[in-house]
Parts: sequence; structure tokens; C-alpha cells
Amino acid sequence: MAGSQFWMLYGLLAARYVVIAGLAFLVFYFFFSSRFSKLKIQALFPKRKDYVREVAYSFLTFFTFALVGVVLSSSAVLPYTQIYQDVSDYGWGYMLLSVVLALLIHDAYFYWTHRLMHHPRLFKLFHLTHHRSVNPSPWAAFAFSPLEAVVEAGVILVIAFLIPIHPLGILLFLLFMTVYNVYGHLGYEIYPKWVVNSRFGRWLNTSTNHNMHHKYFKGNYGLYFRFWDELLGTTHPHYEKTLAKLVSPEQEQQTSQSS
Repeated sequence: MAGSQFWMLYGLLAARYVVIAGLAFLVFYFFFSSRFSKLKIQALFPKRKDYVREVAYSFLTFFTFALVGVVLSSSAVLPYTQIYQDVSDYGWGYMLLSVVLALLIHDAYFYWTHRLMHHPRLFKLFHLTHHRSVNPSPWAAFAFSPLEAVVEAGVILVIAFLIPIHPLGILLFLLFMTVYNVYGHLGYEIYPKWVVNSRFGRWLNTSTNHNMHHKYFKGNYGLYFRFWDELLGTTHPHYEKTLAKLVSPEQEQQTSQSS
């Protein structure tokens, strides 16, 4: 039973990755790369060996993710979580709110574990594999070492024990996480100017933000939002200028001239 459940989860994880990352790759790296060239964050493209490495490690990561899913749903663990089965227990409003809460928890979890994995004593063991993608592609979204995969999978346990959440809420959270993770490694900045310059949008993490983290290895540790980076002064000093070149080139030119 556990074995069949494991392979079912593994298949779902792999299929979700292939569909979402694959679609992004086909659009931006294969069919319409020239059309979106002005949105490319780093001018050069990764090499074929980079794509192969990213895909291989991602498929390895899904073994860990599927195993955590099996453990979470087991009779030894599930009764002690706050996962509930009947939407009416909390209502549809809370079910949707729980997804938002899960994202906020994940954002904090990611920032601190991510920053911790950059400690010199931990970096090679945990995080170096992911940072071999200095110029990441969509396929890099889950290209983790086995140890980092355990850390990344751990967030679902934290969420399940911390807040009441329905299985549908978990699925929506995981879907959004995958989409945003692929966007973060897209290599293109697709947020329009009106979003990143809005009062709320300026706090959103961007593909540019995470791409710079891969390029420079320091700063920009956030996932969905920029709250933690801004609060703790870990935003890369050239982030705003780099983003402006991609989404507001006329604004960036005026800023450069005035300075």
C-alpha cells in the first residue's frame, strides 16, 4: 500500500514539474526566445549540460518529496497533524485563507533555512548543487541535493502541524509553490511595470531577484515576498536598478542621468 502510494505521489510530482517547467521552457527558451529577448535577465543561455543536470536532480528530489508525503499521510503521523477532511469544518473562506497562511509560513521558513544553508559550513553539503545553476532555467526549480530536498520538503510538515489545513488547500499551496518556483528560475522578468511599481507589487519577489541570487550567491534570500530581505538588509544593492532595466528602462535611464 505504502509502495503504491509512494509511486503515485512521485508520478504526480514529476508530472506537475514536467508540465509547468516544460511549458515555461518551450515558450521562453524554444519557440519565442527572440520575442522575449528584452526580458532576458542574463543575456547568455544555460548550456545543454545545465538543463540535463537540473532535470536529473529535480527527479531525484521528488523521491524525497514523495517519501515525506507518504510519512505525512501515514497513521503514525496524520492523526497528530491539523489536516482536516471536511471543508465544512472551517468553511470555504478559511480553506482559501489557509492557503495564504501556508504561503506566508513557507516564505518565512524558506528565508531562514535558505540563509542558514549559505553558512560556509553547510553550503557545500546542502546548497551547492542548486547553485551550480548560476544562470538558472525553469528546470532548476527543484534541482536540489538530497539534503536540501529534505529541508525543502520539511515545510509541508511545519504547515500541517501549525495550522488547520484541508488536503485541497495543500494541493493549491503546492501548485502555487511550483508555479512561483518555476517563475523564480525562469530567467526572464515577466512582471509588468505596473505590478512591480505598485504599492503591493514592490514587496513581491521577482524572477530578477532570485536570478541575481543565483548569479551573485549572496542576498535576495526570499521566496514569494521581499519582507524578510528588506527587514534584515539582505536585498542585493543593485536589485532595484537591475529590475528597472528590464521592466522600466525609461525610468532606469532617467535615474542614471539624474545621479
